[in-house]
Amino acid sequence: MGTFIARFDNPGPGLRLAVKDLIDMEGIPTTAGCRAVAERARPASVDAACLAGARAAGASIVGRTNLHELAFGVTGVNPWFGTPENPLDSALVPGGSSSGSAVAVAVGDADIAFGSDTGGSIRIPSACCGTAGLKTTWGRVPLDGVWPLAPTLDTVGPMARDVSGLEAGMALLEPGFATPEAVSVRIGRMPVDADPAIQAAIDQALRDCEFEIVDVRIPEWDAATAAGGLLLMAEAWEHDREILESHPEGVGSDVAARLRRGGALDRTAITSACEERSRWRRVLEEVFTEVDLIATPTLTIFPPRLDDGENLLMSRCTVPANLAGLPALALPVPTKRKLPSSLQLIGPEYGEERLLAAARVVEAAVSTW
Repeated sequence: MGTFIARFDNPGPGLRLAVKDLIDMEGIPTTAGCRAVAERARPASVDAACLAGARAAGASIVGRTNLHELAFGVTGVNPWFGTPENPLDSALVPGGSSSGSAVAVAVGDADIAFGSDTGGSIRIPSACCGTAGLKTTWGRVPLDGVWPLAPTLDTVGPMARDVSGLEAGMALLEPGFATPEAVSVRIGRMPVDADPAIQAAIDQALRDCEFEIVDVRIPEWDAATAAGGLLLMAEAWEHDREILESHPEGVGSDVAARLRRGGALDRTAITSACEERSRWRRVLEEVFTEVDLIATPTLTIFPPRLDDGENLLMSRCTVPANLAGLPALALPVPTKRKLPSSLQLIGPEYGEERLLAAARVVEAAVSTW
């Protein structure tokens, strides 16, 4: 156990695809990385809708990847199915929740992996494992047959070693998807309080890509992070409370505690968070009249040790994109240390094509370092 919850022997000519074990596959039980779910799971009657393109393209599905239980955690540590080993350093967290998907592409077990992202669950493990990951626009990829965490925030997207892999993954999720050959963009660099080595690497990458870079200040960013986190917890409780209440011994202690916090939220707080979401969308609409993309670190710290992983909760810069339903990607950027940094680029709604085209330019720039 570790990277995969189930492995398949599917040799074939297509791309090797790993699928997060909360995406239904016909004939295979979906566990969501949770013992309580696994013990009563039955084989899925049909594939999740998001697999249709991969099936049509002849992708070879190599396995079902492990995850932070119920997709509700940032470390990737799983008490039931083992913890995927971070390929950069086995003492560090792989990041969650799509931990197995990030590790599978990082070590070459798959060309592409599908993950889910509700508050950063594609981008955080990508940052921790030195890979690339794309959170798609909310609603762009169908979620029928995908285990929900917070339905108004949930998305499915591709994970890969590099940008070309993300492009190939998007073509599996959305046949016909293609990025433009060339792109000119104005990037808004949003300063955050990050490890100096992380910020320095990102700043250098932005300078070297030769796009127009301007600083942007978004004072509502922290309020959006708080509102997104609150709505995520509230919706997770609504979806998963029955599992916890009926089979508490089958849910890990960290996830159980997080679910209970969601259940303790009052309606006033939830209503305020919904109002903040509306305000936040208007704020970003205005920002995107001035710039084409927003750049931040994906994480403000390097991946922590396995026994200190919850520090990731306070270091993620990912939740605001989820609250607004916007696409965002994580891209590894070398540093002067052993571990890479990760650049997050956020685009406007349905801006995945331009986002990936810009990321390709950044990737080419840093490859010369």
